[in-house]
Amino acid sequence: MNNYDEDTAFLGQSGPYFWTTFFLLNTVFVSTGFNGLYIVFVGAAPKHRCLVPDVNLTEEWTEAIIPLAVVDGEEVRAQCSRYRLDVVRNLSAAGYVPRRDVNLTDLEQEKCLDGWLYSKDVYRSNIVTEWDLVCGDEWKVPFASSTLFVGYLFGSLISGHLSDRYGRKKVVFVSLAAQCLSVLLQSFSHSWRMFCIMFLFVGASQISIYISAFVLGTEVLSKTMRVLFTTLGAFLFYCIGYMTLPWIAYGIREWRTLLAVLSMTSVVYIPLWWFIPESPRWLLTQGRLEEAEAIVREAARKNKVVAPPVIFKESELGILPSRTYSMLDVLRSKNIRCITLMCLVLWMAINVGYFGLSLNTSNLSGDPFMNCFLSAASEVPAYIVSTWLLRRCPRKALLSSFLVIGGGVLLLIQFIPNTLQYVALALEMTGKFGFTMAFSIVYIYTAELYPTVLRNVGMGMCSSAARIGSITAPYVIYLGTYNKVLPYILMGSLTIASSVVNFFLPETLNKDLPETSMFHVLKLHSLY
Repeated sequence: MNNYDEDTAFLGQSGPYFWTTFFLLNTVFVSTGFNGLYIVFVGAAPKHRCLVPDVNLTEEWTEAIIPLAVVDGEEVRAQCSRYRLDVVRNLSAAGYVPRRDVNLTDLEQEKCLDGWLYSKDVYRSNIVTEWDLVCGDEWKVPFASSTLFVGYLFGSLISGHLSDRYGRKKVVFVSLAAQCLSVLLQSFSHSWRMFCIMFLFVGASQISIYISAFVLGTEVLSKTMRVLFTTLGAFLFYCIGYMTLPWIAYGIREWRTLLAVLSMTSVVYIPLWWFIPESPRWLLTQGRLEEAEAIVREAARKNKVVAPPVIFKESELGILPSRTYSMLDVLRSKNIRCITLMCLVLWMAINVGYFGLSLNTSNLSGDPFMNCFLSAASEVPAYIVSTWLLRRCPRKALLSSFLVIGGGVLLLIQFIPNTLQYVALALEMTGKFGFTMAFSIVYIYTAELYPTVLRNVGMGMCSSAARIGSITAPYVIYLGTYNKVLPYILMGSLTIASSVVNFFLPETLNKDLPETSMFHVLKLHSLY
């Protein structure tokens, strides 16, 4: 296959076939938006205080047994301690009145030995309230978030090889079934450990859906539709699911029911198996010329154009690979090896910033459901703008620009005084806009850098390295409990540094996708 785009040029750049495939593939990404960030609600810590058992305390002592603490200049009830119950019980029985007869600061404090009392104003129940993941066990929430991204890591490593071996389409639908089952089983978790284990499978199946569907669309659609799919299409439909998530969570405040409902969203994709085609590019790499031609001829019929008698020549199959490719093949060419290493840095930095800010929505003031919706909605203009810019501007300059914007505004947050919280919030949303732009650009940029036989493996490697960033993102946000500006400094600095690395990558604007043979793979060394 010397040039797939030239061989199928008779199909045109749009038409019913391309638009139908475009829409159906994009609907798959809505599912990833539903299931990607529900930990924001499932793992949110509601207001809580120590549970005080009924030991016949007076009304005054029942109120005073919880110490006061100053948080961000505001006096609030302590959430992880109380005055010693036996001492308070004796004082109450003796008729002493707190603050009038007893100086509370002189009383000894103890941990919440009888558990906690949680506010149900926002959440009826979640994993925090069910398994008491607060105070000394609050680290278990970012750990649970990280297990999702560890699953992303494993899924990225495995899905690329499976997709290259068994086909893009099969992996997409098997992963959808795995996601449905994993989320459903997670809703029946009897412990925090089981929840984390199932989160691994949720993450692995979800990233497998994303990467395989993304590569499938990149290879099936025309050059013009490819840009629309990999920017406005895939990411905007993901954002639709992301924006819908907080309203589903708003209506279902009990976490087990929420997860069960979310798991069922994957069932609606079953009929799509008969409408979404396999990648003709991949079929040709497997030597399955007749199947590839059948798909292209069906596309010609739907687009109402006449296909030539011979679309792909038999002689072209002689240069097609007869084996699958692995990460070793990516590292074999010096130039592709360098490209891969630079892409790994970019994906890691972008994921730290993007997921860090996404997970931080529960820490913002105001309604958590509205905050999540606004965080998702802030991505919409980024996807629209990126679609317009990617058609006209060099990828390298675009990516570096928005990395600087995303990282720069986060570094500015530390200089905003506490009295201007809305300014800090605006800067954080601007940072989210920059990271979202970079996220959408780096996907299509990376896909355009690799030849067909290595594209899925290359994308899988980059996505795997990005998981290092996303795994650490919950802990980066957790550092805010010690110093609220520290997460912004770390994310901003890493992003600025990655923008420098990006300048060394080759430009791909207005270039055909690199083709399939190892001859072309090795030839990239001279082209770039």
